[in-house]
Amino acid sequence: MVELSNIEENVYEIERTGAMRVPARVYGSEQLIEEMLEEGDLTLTQVRNVATLPGIQRFALVLPDGHQGYGFPIGGVAAVDVDDGVISPGGIGFDINCGVRLLRTGLSYKDIAGQGSILADRLYQTIPTGLGKGGYLRTDISDVRGILEYGMEWMLDNGHAREADLDHCEENGRLPGDPNAVPTEALKRGVNQVGSLGSGNHFLEVQRVTDVYDPETAAAFGIDTDDIVVMIHSGSRGLGHQTCSHFIRTFEREYSELVASLPDKQLVYAPLGDRLADEYWDAMNAAANFAWANRQAMTQAVREVFDALFEATDVEVVYDVCHNVAKEERHTVGGREKSLLVHRKGATRAFPPGHPDVPEAYRDVGQPVFIPGSMGSHSYVLAGGERSLELSFGSTAHGAGRLKSRTQAKSEYTAGELQKALRARGIYVRARSGGTLTEEAPGAYKDIDEVVRVSDALGIGTKVARTAPVANIKG
Repeated sequence: MVELSNIEENVYEIERTGAMRVPARVYGSEQLIEEMLEEGDLTLTQVRNVATLPGIQRFALVLPDGHQGYGFPIGGVAAVDVDDGVISPGGIGFDINCGVRLLRTGLSYKDIAGQGSILADRLYQTIPTGLGKGGYLRTDISDVRGILEYGMEWMLDNGHAREADLDHCEENGRLPGDPNAVPTEALKRGVNQVGSLGSGNHFLEVQRVTDVYDPETAAAFGIDTDDIVVMIHSGSRGLGHQTCSHFIRTFEREYSELVASLPDKQLVYAPLGDRLADEYWDAMNAAANFAWANRQAMTQAVREVFDALFEATDVEVVYDVCHNVAKEERHTVGGREKSLLVHRKGATRAFPPGHPDVPEAYRDVGQPVFIPGSMGSHSYVLAGGERSLELSFGSTAHGAGRLKSRTQAKSEYTAGELQKALRARGIYVRARSGGTLTEEAPGAYKDIDEVVRVSDALGIGTKVARTAPVANIKG
């Protein structure tokens, strides 16, 4: 068993031993830690393994929503020195730049009264969901290559975005990606998937702002009690998955001796500066650009639906933030500022007030952070916390985190009962299959209120507002 010591409230640590280069930290309450331990010590073993990575700084980290993942735990953060560190696809995930975007609509709850079911139907009919082809935009190979290189800039230049949409995206919706680094099969999978939701835990949800905890910050974000907002959770679709799979296989083949020495082969990495590291970096950035374009196309679809159903609506992007990506950032370690490659896997960037990478409109209050719950629970709007750089390399949780496996959820819930229970609460859900509903049952997730309470208490993400679901579409 992995030994976990409580060093202060909501902060636990695994002492550096053996091949670990730094300690491992876990942020969570007693309740959340107990839930992690119910999976055995798999999450803790994974974060301990991450602590063995070359160049890792300060500590390997699990956030309050953490649970077992591929190599790295989901809810994991690892920052490595760019001069002697590595890049690991397992620390980013298969759905590159899976992220969350929040839209404000200019409508209040009374404006859409009685329209929840119709909204769910129209959104579901307009935005392709589930596995396979189909996107809100029709694209060819040339279009996809342009998106991989230019991201949101391509969307703007081709009439699918407003200038303000880019201003309210992390990195303005573009990283230095190279479409030539993306495997051909991955590129093909991106054709006609721009503006598609995907499957699993991805969703598009119309929400009502039920509580405002920080009126000043909420006003800066342009939201208030009873406002209608739309939350989009999706990523780079099959293109990102194929890209990650390709490079994991390539790393395993090219670094076979390394793989044999790792505590878990799923941690496979390439030293920064190696040819393969550069290729993966270029491909990952390109896939991230695709994900931003994907969420932008769904934004355009939301605009179409709301314009058709309601008067005086104006759908605007509040912010768009990643939670599966590696980014080069400047952080202070041991009193010295260093360039680090920060892996965030199921972890949301959460820069505090005053940080130069926060959009100017939000710089005084901190970067917007969105932490979705489940289709039957609250979601939250936060702002980057004052202690986020100190405690988590500027990161916080990305969701509630799974409590039960998909198989377990399917065995415990039925789609019909879930639909009935949600409708009774005024929540209208549309999904491609009953299996999707049961896999994503609210009871399959941790307590989102507790996850957010811990983030707020630690000062890594400050509560701004809470929302409740009205209509939800899933794959």
